[in-house]
Amino acid sequence: MPKLPAMSLIKRRRILFNVETPSKAYPAGCDRCFRFHAFDDLHRFTPSLEVRSIRLPAEIQTPPLRRKPFPRASWAEASAVESPLPDHQERPVSGRMAPCYNPRKMADYSRFLRNLHNCNILGVNPPVQDFAFFDLWAKPLGLLYILQTLRQQGNRVTLVDCISESDGKRKSYGRKAPARTLIPKPKPYENVPRRFYHFGIVKESFLARLRKIPPPDIILVTSMMTYWYPGVFWAISLIKEVFPKAPVMLGGVYARLCPEHARKSGADMIQTCRLDLDMIRPAAELYPAPEYAVSMTSFGCPMNCGYCASSILWPEYAARTIEEVTAEIRHQIQAGNGNIQDTAFYDDALLVDRESRFYPLCESFQREFPTMRFHTPNGLHVRMIDSRCAQILRSTGFKTLRLSFEGTDRALRNIQGKKTDLDSFAFAVNHLRKAGYQNDEIETYVLLGLPGQRPEDMEENIQIVKDIGVKVKTAQYSPIPQTSTFQEAAYVTPEIRKEPLLHNNTVYSSHVSKTLEPEVLQHLKDLARSN
Repeated sequence: MPKLPAMSLIKRRRILFNVETPSKAYPAGCDRCFRFHAFDDLHRFTPSLEVRSIRLPAEIQTPPLRRKPFPRASWAEASAVESPLPDHQERPVSGRMAPCYNPRKMADYSRFLRNLHNCNILGVNPPVQDFAFFDLWAKPLGLLYILQTLRQQGNRVTLVDCISESDGKRKSYGRKAPARTLIPKPKPYENVPRRFYHFGIVKESFLARLRKIPPPDIILVTSMMTYWYPGVFWAISLIKEVFPKAPVMLGGVYARLCPEHARKSGADMIQTCRLDLDMIRPAAELYPAPEYAVSMTSFGCPMNCGYCASSILWPEYAARTIEEVTAEIRHQIQAGNGNIQDTAFYDDALLVDRESRFYPLCESFQREFPTMRFHTPNGLHVRMIDSRCAQILRSTGFKTLRLSFEGTDRALRNIQGKKTDLDSFAFAVNHLRKAGYQNDEIETYVLLGLPGQRPEDMEENIQIVKDIGVKVKTAQYSPIPQTSTFQEAAYVTPEIRKEPLLHNNTVYSSHVSKTLEPEVLQHLKDLARSN
């Protein structure tokens, strides 16, 4: 596409800049369609709610400034082509076109990222602000895939992981409990009788870390749980202090499930749909001494349970090749100087297609990584664990097993269909025992607080697992936007539509929906932990 003359517009002491080169503050055009942000007369950066469009007449174009353009990619071109934004809505303002945008549309910056070359790119994994945080081999895997892809395109990438870079207590299998700092509770939690923490590096450490980094051309911030957004906002506000002219792109689970709310984050771009990029392997070497590997052998889940966002984030289940997964783990072992002994899988459906995919994958693992310990924090579907599957899990080196039982009451059956039943669960446990697993090596998820569940149903589900003899791992229900159970929950508690903090599984059933009295919830937890 031909490069048009640069443009600037000064009106009422405000200057509109094209987003193409915000770090250099000069514009370059593309088909007279411009993405902009506003600088006030004090040159204090004030980001718009979302990338917007502006159309300006040709007579105000000025000769291009003699500065090096933003490398390769044109922000205007990339956004205008790839983002399914609406056609321009022309509203005259003093003879010019006013900015316009449609917040209901999805924003996709895949092509923009594919066209980045020779740039300084910073990736940030924000801290977590919550009542509790458990390190289940937590790594920002999606961000790591993206950074590796961008590096292969000739960019220079840097990572700041606010969780892993904090001091913390070492735990088993390569994990670490991040440092925590007691902080005031947000207003929606003021009546919750629990302490609230900031998990990860603190403000001074984060600012010092950022100041050591070469000025980035663009900053990618990831996000996870919807109710962890305070940590995202915290990180973006400090990033803007250090790099006020660098554009910030926010992606991840929170950005995709709560795009309207994410506009309050201060990010300049919100990636609201799945990126169309080649995800070959994570950039593990960005960590100075990684102690475990992480991988996804597949994306999505064919089960489509009403309380889970997997089928929303990944509408189509897609399996990766054996060669890709094996090479991905091998690369991370090399990045850890051969000291990595643990690998965690983030799959939601690891055992799907056992014969054609999972069993051959295990054969590859046995050849390549004979001493590796494997872990499944997301849970395994119990219907798929027969005698052969149990034997292969054991012989391959799967150490931490978590089973997705959830329960068998009517509320669960209505939304998860034939995913599990009591017989399938009992048979799976029996097969695992025969393969050599001990009862304390088999943890089983039991869901608490789902809309429609009765306390006696939850107690019965816990007792079923205990009677079979394996460990109970309670999982309190969290209403996830765009799922079917979220709609049901929002009918009872409509405030969850506007405030993601109320999605928190720690408080939802006991303090928001009040389907479980705090005393009843504590009784169920005590029952699960008892011998």
